[in-house]
Amino acid sequence: MTGGASPLSGRQPKAVRSALAVLEEVIAAGPGVTAKEISAALHLPPATTYRLLNLLVAEEYLVRLPDLRGFALGRRAGRLTVPAAALPCTAARTVVEHLRGIVRWGVHLASFTTGRLVLVDPDPDHPPTDEATLSRYPHTSALGKLLLAEQPDWRALVRDLRGFTEQTLVNAAELDGSLAETARTGVARQCGELRPDRGCVAVPVRDADGQLVAGLALCGPPTRIAHLDDALLTALKEHARRLGPLLA
Repeated sequence: MTGGASPLSGRQPKAVRSALAVLEEVIAAGPGVTAKEISAALHLPPATTYRLLNLLVAEEYLVRLPDLRGFALGRRAGRLTVPAAALPCTAARTVVEHLRGIVRWGVHLASFTTGRLVLVDPDPDHPPTDEATLSRYPHTSALGKLLLAEQPDWRALVRDLRGFTEQTLVNAAELDGSLAETARTGVARQCGELRPDRGCVAVPVRDADGQLVAGLALCGPPTRIAHLDDALLTALKEHARRLGPLLA
C-alpha cells in the first residue's frame, strides 16, 4: 500500500473498542470514577486500563481531576456528554416554591429526561448531596430509586453498590425488594442511607402518557421520613401531579 495511513492490524480494533468502552464507563459512572473502578467494571487488566486512560488524557478526551483520584470527560469529549436537562419553566418553579412554603423541610426537583438524575431545582435553603454523587450512586437516594424502579434491569445504571452508611442497601436482593415496593406504591424512600442525619421521600412526576419525566423529593430527619405524616405525603403527590403537564 502506498501513501496514507497503514491498514489496521489485528490488535487495533480491539484497542479501539476498549478505549471507547473506557469513555462510556466514565460517562456512565460520572466525574471522579477511578482507574481501579473502570478496570473492575470493564474486566480489563489494570495495566491496560492505565495505558488507555493515559492515552485518552493525552488526547484531551479525558482529564484528571485536581485531586488526582479520578477522571472526567475532557474538552474533546464534549459531544459525548449526556444532553443537559431543560430548566423548569416559571410555572413549574412556582409549584415547587409553593410546596416549599408549606413544609419545613427541603424540597428538590430532579429531571430524568436525559436518562439520568439531574437536579433542575434544588432547594437553596436545604442544599442536597452533590449531583455527581446522586447520579453515580442512584441506589442511595429516593430520587435515584424512582429512576431505578423504572428500569428493566436496574443493574445497567448501578455500577457500584457502595455503602455510605450502615443503612445503605448494598445487597442486590434487598435493593430488588425496595425497588419493587417503589414500583408498586409510587413512593421511594431512603432513611439515612446516604447521610445518617438525612432521609428523603420522593414521588414520580409523569407526563400524559405515564412516562417518568421527573421526581419531586421531600428531605428531612430519617425517623420522620420513615413515618411520614399522611398529609405531607398527600401534598407531595399533589404537587407532583401539578408538575406533570408543566414538565412533559
